[in-house]
Amino acid sequence: MLQQLTDAGILRTVRGPEDGAAAVWLAEHWGTAEAVVAVGACGLVTRLIAPLISDKDSDPAVLVVDPNGRFVVPLLGGHAAGGDRLSQTIAALVGGEAVLTGASAARGQLPLDAFGQAWGWRRGGGDWRGLMVESARGNRISLRQESGNSLWQTLEAAGSTETAGPADLVISPHGGDGCRWHPPALWLGLGCERDTSLAVLERLVSEGLAQQGLVPEAVAGLASIDRKGDEPALLALAEQRGWPLRLYGAHTLAGVTVPHPSEAVAREMGTPSVAEAAALQAASQAGGAPRLLLEKTIGRAGAGERGAATLAVALAGRQWAPQRGSLHLVGSGPGAIALLSGEARQALAATTVWVGYGLYLDLLEPLRRPDQLRREGRLTEETARCAEALDLARQGLDVALISSGDSGIYGMAGLALELWLQLPVLDRPAFTVHPGLSALQLAAARAGAPLMHDFCTISLSDRLTPWEVIERRLRGAASGDFVVALYNPRSLGRPWQLGRAIELLGEGRQASTPVLLARQLGRAEETLSLHTLGSLPQEQVDMLTLVLVGNSSTRVQDGRMVTPRGYPGAALA
Repeated sequence: MLQQLTDAGILRTVRGPEDGAAAVWLAEHWGTAEAVVAVGACGLVTRLIAPLISDKDSDPAVLVVDPNGRFVVPLLGGHAAGGDRLSQTIAALVGGEAVLTGASAARGQLPLDAFGQAWGWRRGGGDWRGLMVESARGNRISLRQESGNSLWQTLEAAGSTETAGPADLVISPHGGDGCRWHPPALWLGLGCERDTSLAVLERLVSEGLAQQGLVPEAVAGLASIDRKGDEPALLALAEQRGWPLRLYGAHTLAGVTVPHPSEAVAREMGTPSVAEAAALQAASQAGGAPRLLLEKTIGRAGAGERGAATLAVALAGRQWAPQRGSLHLVGSGPGAIALLSGEARQALAATTVWVGYGLYLDLLEPLRRPDQLRREGRLTEETARCAEALDLARQGLDVALISSGDSGIYGMAGLALELWLQLPVLDRPAFTVHPGLSALQLAAARAGAPLMHDFCTISLSDRLTPWEVIERRLRGAASGDFVVALYNPRSLGRPWQLGRAIELLGEGRQASTPVLLARQLGRAEETLSLHTLGSLPQEQVDMLTLVLVGNSSTRVQDGRMVTPRGYPGAALA
């Protein structure tokens, strides 16, 4: 089990001892560990960590896994340290169950002091303990959301009531009363003289944000003119704060309408504005109508410092944080949850939003938690689904884009990757394809061993591929004597194409060649039937059927379809 966690990247430090030195080892690593995963009894682990517990803001998460891997219990740091989410990820990986004992989990509600992280936000000030006590008592929690993605409010687990006045929970770029989450929606436009000191920029940003009651946790990034792309202080500020830096050409900035254009700046830089124009341009790219919250303000060097700088702050209509987000292409398998790969389960457990065609989401619905958002589209809207999933990931969310079977085989991985590659590098969230089990593999397993020699797959749908190309591929498969799996074989709108495919494949093999019809694979309605190329009941085939055509050496024996590993007369390895 520990090796599984290490291979999955969950355990990144040395393993703990297996003897009486456990207390010493824990004390040594307590201050630096993000999380401690212990395999054993809750009572033993509780006694070991009791002398080390300080406060929920600094203690690591502590998770206990029973020796058989059936249960994962977040013993400490379930919310603040991310123990609940980590336990769900580990449970998915080892095939166990996360046992969440917090009040929010017991009521099926969002943990208000932790949920925002999953939505790409940063936690701000407030009496979070008091808020959680009130929530645990079942008292009404009032909410005000001023920025950031509001789709979370549609979750089954949301539960808060929105108000326009003072609120217990506030989602905003501003600091103030109430417990605060800060979505990344502020863009800081900066201009500076050459070799301006870093301290000048730091002070200007700090004072400028404070002047408007804004907080650094709500900053999405910095923006400036491209001529400042090598400015040491600007680069240092971006790296120090973890703020991406967008750079624009003078021509682009000159086209932005600003309240304080400057002829002197225009003569020097080729644009009448740097700070205001860059802030507005970056906020506009993030999406929605931008608003300038802080007009151009100037910061000058103090004693021992150099240079001067200008700052403007714009609020984007949408949050933006691709460096925090990720897009996971998940293959759900042919149907049954039992056929879902462990890696796919882990990705589904770790993501905040699931995007997919309704039928595929329905198959996985038993795995979805109340804190995970479901976004479904129609079957023919693949591009729109990819675009939505990618957009949510760019906002800082972890998103699963779900296909049936294997996402990389007639699934969404290719289209999603094409759209991802079209984005500037700065706009790309993490991108991972998780393999699934293809219908072809399950059909072969059910039938016997028909894929023991070279094979190919061909989709008969001409919605994306011209029929002339499909015919050329069918002829190639026939002349090469491949075992052939036909996907999307027959629909109401194109009932004739399967017959033509059988005709073309029949040019290279006998009418007695075995053919498997596998319908609704991996689901309760699954049916399989063996036929021959010359007597195939085409009327029984639809879009939920996979047609597997053997090669010239494939045979059926005792109800099993088998393709020998070699042709007659060839040496078998």
